[in-house]
Amino acid sequence: MSGSNFVDYVKIFCRSGKGGRGSSHFRREKYVPKGGPDGGDGGHGGHIILRGNRNFWTLLHLRYEKHIFAGHGEGGQGKKRFGSDGESKVIEVPCGTVVYNGETGEYICDITDHDQEIILMKGGRGGLGNTHFKTSTNQAPRYAQPGEPFEEGWIILELKLLADVGLVGLPNAGKSTLLSVVSAAKPKIADYPFTTLKPNLGLVSYRDNKSFVMADIPGIIEGASEGKGLGLRFLRHIERNSLLLFMVPADTDDIHKEYKLLLNELELYNPELVDKQKILAITKSDMLDEELINAMSEDLPDIPNIFISSVTGFGIQQLKDLIWKELNSEVAFSREEAYKATIHKPLDIKTLEFDEDDEDFEIEYDDYDDEEGDYDEFDYYEEDF
Repeated sequence: MSGSNFVDYVKIFCRSGKGGRGSSHFRREKYVPKGGPDGGDGGHGGHIILRGNRNFWTLLHLRYEKHIFAGHGEGGQGKKRFGSDGESKVIEVPCGTVVYNGETGEYICDITDHDQEIILMKGGRGGLGNTHFKTSTNQAPRYAQPGEPFEEGWIILELKLLADVGLVGLPNAGKSTLLSVVSAAKPKIADYPFTTLKPNLGLVSYRDNKSFVMADIPGIIEGASEGKGLGLRFLRHIERNSLLLFMVPADTDDIHKEYKLLLNELELYNPELVDKQKILAITKSDMLDEELINAMSEDLPDIPNIFISSVTGFGIQQLKDLIWKELNSEVAFSREEAYKATIHKPLDIKTLEFDEDDEDFEIEYDDYDDEEGDYDEFDYYEEDF
């Protein structure tokens, strides 16, 4: 998985900008014997901003960018000159990215739409100059405000795919083969379990220039909801599919048993998944004759079902018609409803696996703590003038 271009989680260190300090300057000009306070305000620190981008499909571009720092605000100057604001940093992420606190695993926010922006860490406000504190009884204030401190911390970005149809099945059920037939996607196909180690998306063309997105999820095994096999790492990608296409090979000993096994693992992971629209596809049906297909059809789970063969093309167009019909039915999950069905529970930080160097590198940046020590927005400092 380390060499894959599909990266569905990263852990990065972010820091917003510190606000610039205000100036306690006094006006000094020739022929102006009683120049008053004219200290300008400090600039605001830059924000750390998350922005959804539909042109990104993975978090690969953030895998080796471990530090993201916004700019600090500059200090104010005399003649009421304000300090410039710090530069904000925008982190572009795919739609469907969930953000967690890297230290506690607490859910923070979610990016689901293109160009959606969320301020992840606010920059500190700039301090006020001494010109703001002059009064009739204090005409020469010799103090100003410092800027507010920055925010910093570890952040986990986790991608949950947004697709119309999710393929659910045991290893070697024919999911990748189906995706390669109905779309231009080219997933890895082989005759051994767990061929698919990363989710694949494909755009499926339909009649009259219509289309829908299909996601090939790595195979599920019994105990996946407890982390077995590829387990929780890929079950989360099923949460945001509007429709689930269960795939069971025709040579399975007990179709009912395999279907219930898959459904049970999804229910244990997230009970909301049971309410989604479901279709059962009996794959590898090219080995069956018409009489056997009719006999098996009488003893299948009580959901829409169809017999298909990705190798010969048998039933593929009928499958597309059935998927389109279910996607547009009154009870079908919309993408928004599929998103709302997602459970945002805290991450178990101990179970996450990151690159070995994630926790080992040192954060290299200057110490920007104020020389005056701890302060808040009501503290002041004096400057020589």
